[in-house]
Amino acid sequence: MKSDIEIAREVSLRKIKEVATGLGIPREEVQNYGRYIAKVPLHLIDEEKIKEHNLILVTAITPTKAGIGKTTVSIGLALGLNKIGKKAVAALREPSLGPCFGMKGGAAGGGYAQVLPMENINLHFTGDFHAVTSAHNMITALLDNYIYQTRNTCEGLKEIKWKRVLDVNDRSLRNIVSGLGGSANGVPTETGFDITPASEMMAILCLATDLEDLKRRIGNILLGYTNDDQPFTVNDLGVAGAITVLLKDALLPNLVQTTENTPAFVHGGPFANIAHGCNSIIATKMALTYGDYVITEAGFGADLGAEKFFDIKCRKAGLKPKLTVIVATAQSLKLHGGVPESQIKEQNIEGLRNGFANLDKHVANMKRFGQEVIVTFNRYATDTDEEIALVAEHCKELGVGFAMNSVFAEGGEGGVELAKLVVDTIENKPSGELKLIYEDTDNVRDKIKKVSEEIYGAASVTYTTLADKKIKQIESLGISHYPICIAKTQYSFSSDPKAYGVAKNFELKVRDIIINNGAEMIVVIMGEIMRMPGLPKDPQAKRIDIVNGLIEGLS
Repeated sequence: MKSDIEIAREVSLRKIKEVATGLGIPREEVQNYGRYIAKVPLHLIDEEKIKEHNLILVTAITPTKAGIGKTTVSIGLALGLNKIGKKAVAALREPSLGPCFGMKGGAAGGGYAQVLPMENINLHFTGDFHAVTSAHNMITALLDNYIYQTRNTCEGLKEIKWKRVLDVNDRSLRNIVSGLGGSANGVPTETGFDITPASEMMAILCLATDLEDLKRRIGNILLGYTNDDQPFTVNDLGVAGAITVLLKDALLPNLVQTTENTPAFVHGGPFANIAHGCNSIIATKMALTYGDYVITEAGFGADLGAEKFFDIKCRKAGLKPKLTVIVATAQSLKLHGGVPESQIKEQNIEGLRNGFANLDKHVANMKRFGQEVIVTFNRYATDTDEEIALVAEHCKELGVGFAMNSVFAEGGEGGVELAKLVVDTIENKPSGELKLIYEDTDNVRDKIKKVSEEIYGAASVTYTTLADKKIKQIESLGISHYPICIAKTQYSFSSDPKAYGVAKNFELKVRDIIINNGAEMIVVIMGEIMRMPGLPKDPQAKRIDIVNGLIEGLS
């Protein structure tokens, strides 16, 4: 089979204004970024139309290190729905340069189910990530200047909570000291970098509803504490307007197209293991304004991405999916069934069957939210008919819908079976009312306990002294009503990335808590998860090149 980038190059792209007008967006409203990418203004969002249309969440069982093809399936489902005559739009996250040049090599789908132009989307795109990075670091520079200018006064700060970000996997920047080299270079400070998708600024971009809400949230960002223990925010720096200016264009959702020229909104990019893992509310609502069926995805497994999609995004935006689709692969099932990672491409019926426990836990979790669930088997070339039949039979016994898809190899045609099942389920048995895991009024410990026990299956939760201190700060600030965003490994229900399957009788330890006062959520750090990833031994960057004017190595 041809590589992703070879397939992408063979697609005859439509001019983006044609894609937009085909969707129903007025031509004069389209803000072109070249021929094939555009931004769309926010005033086109129509809340009444949103209520009439169907939102579908695509999530997954616990993935392998190579992923599970969730974005590919999301795009393929949109293609399949359009193939059977439905007006479907995908609403997805933007890729980060860190994984593109690190482990993944790209995140714009794969095979014949991609969003295009994939080279642009995987690289600088419309500059949204750079705008978020610049806005975040502009705050840091202004904060450092404030500290420098007030260093000998009573207006100084005693505790700093704001670091820097960069959209690169760079473990050397996790912990650093800045301001060295004498007093002219600032005040020496122990600090560090997070990756841009973990930035609170990225979360704010994805949760803001309009420009004024964006400005309000930016102003509320907690930067540290004064000498008299008062919170110090961006509003106290007096620069909320300036930072909003840097993000005014990034706030607008990006319109692109698929390998079959259907529309897709790609906007925002928080990771789900260290952030809330969902594309922007604005892009989802824009897609729901113009598409009868909107397919969105939440990062990593359902325990991370889908939980945050419901408990954070849907809670804040008032969204209610009609259906949740769980993606499973033979390789991931076998990994969670005790098969060594080096052998998961080989047929192993016993290992596959043992892996059903992981699938069952995710299905039960989604039903806990009141969701109607169907499972789609994402077929790889090494999968056998016997394996597929076994998964189908298990789903039948479980009482959930099942459809195999081959969208990677066949595009929309390979998603028709799944699309028909999706439409039939929504028409005859849509999800009921959304049932969130916790109430706004629950205290922080109760929220953490409920997610840890009900979603992850933890036996207990413990806290470091630092985490205890942070909870007291949250209570003193009167923000215990914020939703929580748990940062932990994506490879297990526990905090041990090697505890495959469904971990039992484990303890989750809250190592730290970060207050995202602008994003209005509380980030709970569990285990040894890093908010600045490192590069693998053999990074994808070694295979990315430009040859005769054409980019190679992206996928």
